[in-house]
Amino acid sequence: MRRYLELFWPFIGLVAVAVSAWFLYREFQGESVGHQVWAELKALTLKQYALAILSTLVAYVALAWYDRIALLHLGVRHISWIFVGLCSFTTYALAHNIGASVVSGAMVRYRAYTSKGLSAAQIAVLVALCSLTFGLGTILLGGLVLIIEPERLRRLGGILPGLLTDPHSARVIGAIFLAAVAIYILGSVFRLKPLVIGGFRVEYPRPGITVRQLIAAPMELIGAAGIIYFALPEVGNPGFLVILGIFLASFSAALVSNAPGGLGVFELLFLKALPALPQIKVLTALLVFRLFYLLIPLAIAIVIVILFERRKLDEALHRKEAEGREALACEGDGKAIAPENASL
Repeated sequence: MRRYLELFWPFIGLVAVAVSAWFLYREFQGESVGHQVWAELKALTLKQYALAILSTLVAYVALAWYDRIALLHLGVRHISWIFVGLCSFTTYALAHNIGASVVSGAMVRYRAYTSKGLSAAQIAVLVALCSLTFGLGTILLGGLVLIIEPERLRRLGGILPGLLTDPHSARVIGAIFLAAVAIYILGSVFRLKPLVIGGFRVEYPRPGITVRQLIAAPMELIGAAGIIYFALPEVGNPGFLVILGIFLASFSAALVSNAPGGLGVFELLFLKALPALPQIKVLTALLVFRLFYLLIPLAIAIVIVILFERRKLDEALHRKEAEGREALACEGDGKAIAPENASL
């Protein structure tokens, strides 16, 4: 049974990719998309690219802060910012592209942080707190978008549940989201008892940790959404808050689908949510997002992993050689002592 469960989510991810690819094919059937997208990429201004790159840096700095916050929660302070940043960058670059981000992220972090002396239990708490930080930011920003711009979400009718696209119910859900964040803050300030959901136990972090979470998570999501916003044309652009709301819905749906990199799922929702903009321009902005947020970081992350594993292999080989020399030295000492003992 366990073997089948391990195959379930990868299967769901492949199905999501296949279905989304089919819908995207129908959207652009009969159109020469490749040449048009290339032309649109060349038409983007240097300012647009610069702002998209800056947004990417903001997002990945915030992701590194996720790990740093979790380490502070654990009381671990001996690991440098550079190591934490490289570990976080590699973790998210691989997880965002591979899918099953919790599993793949845990594997990368385990390999990296055990080399710094962290136990498996500590790494499990670190991974859980990073996921909680992301969820907290999504709920906070989602609640704000649902309260401030509920009418704009009507464009996602037929894609999102009706409760989210109806302005009245959207505001209610937004208020519930913000209330959940407020309860989390109160639990942290007044050190309430841990929240137990089934077999999962959530310890409220210290107020200082909570404040950092409430800054880092929105910072990451705003940076990631900013890549798309700055790559879109000014004419017909619905505004950053709307793009942020669509991004939160699309990114969440892509994560739930477990599709590698949200491939197809992410694009389909964005195309449906921005009917007033030329679809080729939306597709171009999404390609810029994939290049800066997913593909280029993935290429860099692979290099980092190779260099890290090569260094660990060299250390293991040197350690083995040192142990071998020590064993030979001990053996030599034994032989030197044996005749003397024999004479006695």
